[in-house]
Amino acid sequence: MKTLRMDAVLVQAVIAGALSFAHLHDIADAAGQHGWKAWAYPISVDLLLVAAWRRLRTGGPSRLAWCWFLVALTASLGANVATAGFLDLANTPAWLRFLVAGWPALAFMGGTLLAHAPKPVPPDASPAEPVPSAAASASIVREEAPAPAPVPALPAAVPVPAALLEHARKVATAHHTATGQPIDSATLRSRLGVAPQLADAITAQLT
Repeated sequence: MKTLRMDAVLVQAVIAGALSFAHLHDIADAAGQHGWKAWAYPISVDLLLVAAWRRLRTGGPSRLAWCWFLVALTASLGANVATAGFLDLANTPAWLRFLVAGWPALAFMGGTLLAHAPKPVPPDASPAEPVPSAAASASIVREEAPAPAPVPALPAAVPVPAALLEHARKVATAHHTATGQPIDSATLRSRLGVAPQLADAITAQLT
């Protein structure tokens, strides 16, 4: 019984689509678009309608999708009503010929906007945490480093952020490639802009 109902729905959809397709063809033909052009108009209207509906189903409600869905629905519904005797298709009014002639450009713009518009981000999606840059990590370390004692002394252990150490390795590799010599603490300090104690600690880990 369920399969029978599905078949009836499909048959109804095919009949309705064929009638709407024929009405759009008749309107285009009456407006001066003969031959293959008259058959292309209903395809263009239906494709725009499907594209807008698909965006509403997959990307969520949006003003862009609703706008083009209503434009395509108005074009399809208007053609169905116009062929019911409300317009004299033998003497097509100028405004209808104007609308039919301008439809291809309007449909192209609508399809392009629907295809390339970014999808909205779901509300529960949390943005990825940014990875601190080497300059920011160095600034944090400089703020947390203790004030120098009257007699300079190297701390027993200076914490080196992983992101800063990775950046230092790239700097050291570039220096070795350019000069053929391992980078020293003073050069590394000037390149990274960090405190002397931190530069010594990074140099020790690089070796």
